[in-house]
Amino acid sequence: MSAVIKQDVDEKKRRFLVAATVVVGGIGGAAAAVPLIWSMWPSARAKAAGAPVEVDLSRIEPGMQLTVEWRGAPVWVLYRTQEMLDRLTKDDALLADPQSNDSKQPEYAKNPYRSRDQKYLVVKGVCTHLGCSPTLRKEIGAADLGADWPGGYFCPCHQSKFDLSARVFKSMPAPKNLEVPSYSIAGTMMVIGDDSKA
Repeated sequence: MSAVIKQDVDEKKRRFLVAATVVVGGIGGAAAAVPLIWSMWPSARAKAAGAPVEVDLSRIEPGMQLTVEWRGAPVWVLYRTQEMLDRLTKDDALLADPQSNDSKQPEYAKNPYRSRDQKYLVVKGVCTHLGCSPTLRKEIGAADLGADWPGGYFCPCHQSKFDLSARVFKSMPAPKNLEVPSYSIAGTMMVIGDDSKA
């Protein structure tokens, strides 16, 4: 036969121990949660990688292209001459998407120049085929590109061709025109990645 042992329980001490355990557990949980929450916020380096980039347009002369880095990709700013602009209106028959209906650009760039100010082309320098970087080939009728070459961008990886508005030619591996990022122009300053100042 088993004996029943009766114990006296100090209820005050029990409540104190339960409360102390809850407080210590809560402090430990908060201490573990704070670093976890902080790790989910982007670092200063990550914020800077996506931050808008300023370009001083006074440094660029007609016919010249400037390359800047934005969000880890090259962005080209091409100051087109009047001769380059005049050629753009003659390219439509050669292009897959001359009106840029199926391509990525802000609404203000849905025009033959694909820009806010027709003399400046702002475009990501990444081919829409496999992500190679095309090169600027301004010369008309370049021997290696054909007599009908009007000048533009050529991707050496798979031979995709784009005009001086970065619109893709027909029957090319690249499916779409090069991407135009958001940007604004105020005087001689351009801000890539922010079109709120326009």
